[in-house]
Amino acid sequence: MGLQKGEGMKFIIVTGGVVSSLGKGIAASSIGLLLKRRGLSVVIQKFDPYINVDPGTMSPFQHGEVYVTDDGGETDLDLGHYERFLDQDLTEDQSVTTGKVYQAVIQRERAGGYLGKTVQVVPHITDEIKTRIRRGGETVDGDVDVVITEIGGTTGDIESLPFLEAARQLRLELGADNCLFVHLTLVPYIKAAKEIKTKPTQHSVKGLQQIGIQPDILLCRTEVPISAEVRAKIALFCNVQESAVIEARDVASIYHVPIHLRRDGLDTAIIKALRIAAPEPDLFEWETMVKRMTSITEDVRIAVVGKYVQIRDAYKSIIEAFTHAGVSNDVHVEVEWIDAEDVENMGAEEQLAGVHGVLVPGGFGERGIKGKLAAVRYAREHNVPFLGICLGLQCAVIEFARNVCGIDDADGSEFNPNTPNPVIDLMEDQIPEGDKGGTMRLGAYPCLLKKGTLAQVIYDADEISERHRHRWEVNNSYRGVFEKNGLVFSGISPDGRLVEMVELTDHPYFIASQFHPELKSRPNRPHPLFFGLVKSAKVLKENPSSAEQMSA
Repeated sequence: MGLQKGEGMKFIIVTGGVVSSLGKGIAASSIGLLLKRRGLSVVIQKFDPYINVDPGTMSPFQHGEVYVTDDGGETDLDLGHYERFLDQDLTEDQSVTTGKVYQAVIQRERAGGYLGKTVQVVPHITDEIKTRIRRGGETVDGDVDVVITEIGGTTGDIESLPFLEAARQLRLELGADNCLFVHLTLVPYIKAAKEIKTKPTQHSVKGLQQIGIQPDILLCRTEVPISAEVRAKIALFCNVQESAVIEARDVASIYHVPIHLRRDGLDTAIIKALRIAAPEPDLFEWETMVKRMTSITEDVRIAVVGKYVQIRDAYKSIIEAFTHAGVSNDVHVEVEWIDAEDVENMGAEEQLAGVHGVLVPGGFGERGIKGKLAAVRYAREHNVPFLGICLGLQCAVIEFARNVCGIDDADGSEFNPNTPNPVIDLMEDQIPEGDKGGTMRLGAYPCLLKKGTLAQVIYDADEISERHRHRWEVNNSYRGVFEKNGLVFSGISPDGRLVEMVELTDHPYFIASQFHPELKSRPNRPHPLFFGLVKSAKVLKENPSSAEQMSA
């Protein structure tokens, strides 16, 4: 459908208050989904207040996973939620940080772009922020009806103030009909008193009002239902209509959120405030998926053997990819988070016994490598379905070289720069130079699939495009000995130089990719590699003797 000609883009600014981790990313994603299902063209962007230019050099312990876009942008993990809910690809321009903003302003100042003026937060930094908010709708193909901008942090954070000031100015310039503020806030339930408390929300909104922003819609994160009396109290003290106080109650899955927000009238309040003519949203496909998800009774246990397992956000896209693949296979994937160092210290037999699948994810550095190699060997020798991702492929290659090809000292040059057999190494033209932030193979690259391989069958394609984030590659000097011993190179770059996928034929499911398949999995379109892993795990659970028979 879309807006009427001449109406221009509409802008929605999503902010948060009281505490962090309330779910602004899911809220923004849900708004986007509801508006898109009304026939509107939507794009979502994230503005993060940290000074890093992007999260690419930040530890997963600090920031969670780095989400990579097709164009090679290293972005906040919330862009993963945006892409999954909207079912559309975004770009690195949809991820903006304080670092990017200041970098652009300082570079312009050094080039004489301000004609000798004193460069200040207002107007120069705020002007740059407003430009990037507006630009959000100009970086995708076709016309955009609604640009949703999530501002990171919480009300009162000093780092977020320039973004909020820019948003205040934008509302003044565009008018209330074209720019809407949605504020996500906490309405805690005090169990001892058996009462819902509205004061945190009142103070959060007051903080916004003090800098000139009046929220139009409040999303009230709560554990329990909000009564009509509490809703009226929030509306009165926060200066909004009662219909604009939306209950955002805790739900079993993030995929339930759009349905609940729809039932409480969120999208209706938005299109009314922005004066948008749009039909009711078509949520049939989404609701069907959620109903199927809630009706699942069977589960499979899949071990994720990594080095950041204490921080679930470090593997956020993997978690969601398992959810998608589980629903499509009518099973719930129970992820067993196993520290690679525990496998190294206590043995794979003890740590992995009884699992129906093993996944070794990406990562950097030497820590935990021995445990990951042991996990790969366990899966290979015990015929347990296995998927290796990025570093997981490299571990699969090293393990195969040592224990099948007989190259005992095979290693990766990342972990052992002096190894005489660097089966994983840097290509000559990929040796890092300069800043760490620009030395990896990033973004989408094409891959040709070998006919008749497992990869070609499960993708049902001859050529694919997948997203990368890595430095080291399979050393081409060893391809011959690998193939001679049974390792199949099922995915290769079009120029034949880079190994993208490997697999084994004498195994129920043993496949690994140099790219990150989890980044392209969607709720109603699970990624083929995850779908295949879960399907094989389900088969193993239903017939445990099959793996034993193959091992014999």
